[in-house]
Amino acid sequence: MIKISTHLFLEPIKTSDDKVLYSLMKEIYPPAYSHFWTDNGDWYVNSNYSKETILKELSNEQAEYYFILFKKEVVGVFRIIWNEKLKGLSVTKQVKLHRIYLHPKTQGKGIGTTLLTWLEVKAKEKGYTSIWLDAMDEKPKAFEFYKKLGFKYHSHTFLPFELLHKEVRKMSQVYKII
Repeated sequence: MIKISTHLFLEPIKTSDDKVLYSLMKEIYPPAYSHFWTDNGDWYVNSNYSKETILKELSNEQAEYYFILFKKEVVGVFRIIWNEKLKGLSVTKQVKLHRIYLHPKTQGKGIGTTLLTWLEVKAKEKGYTSIWLDAMDEKPKAFEFYKKLGFKYHSHTFLPFELLHKEVRKMSQVYKII
C-alpha cells in the first residue's frame, strides 16, 4: 500500500482482484459515460474489465495499476504506463496516465489533484520529463481540470469503438513537461 496523504492510499491491483475491479467499474463508469454509448457503456466495461483484459494489463511490466482508497474505502482506479510514448512528442522520458476513474461521491475532494501531484513527483524521481494522457473532448470539466494542472494540448485521436456515438469519439492528447 502506498500512502499519498492522511486519507488517500494506492493499493496495487492483483490478479485475484478481477471481480472487485469489475464491480467497481460497473458502479463508477456508467454515471460518467453511459450516455456516450448506444448500449450505455456495457460493452466497454465488459470488455475492458473482463478477467482476460485485466490479466493482460497486469502482466505489462511497464504499467502500475492501483485501487484508489479514500478514508479506507475503495473509490476508484489509477493506472500509469512508464515509457509509453506520445507520437510526435519529442521528450524522451514519458509516462502515460492511462486511467483515473473516481466514484462520483468523491469528485471535487482534491483526490485527482493529489494523485497527479504524486505522479509528477514519482516521475521526476525516476528521471521522467513528461506526463501525458488522452482526455475526452466531450468531458470539458475533465479537460479544464488537466489544463489547470499545467497540461497542454498536443494532438487528438478518435476512438474506434462501434457502439460509441460518433460525436463523442474525439480525444485530445495532452501533456505536461515536469
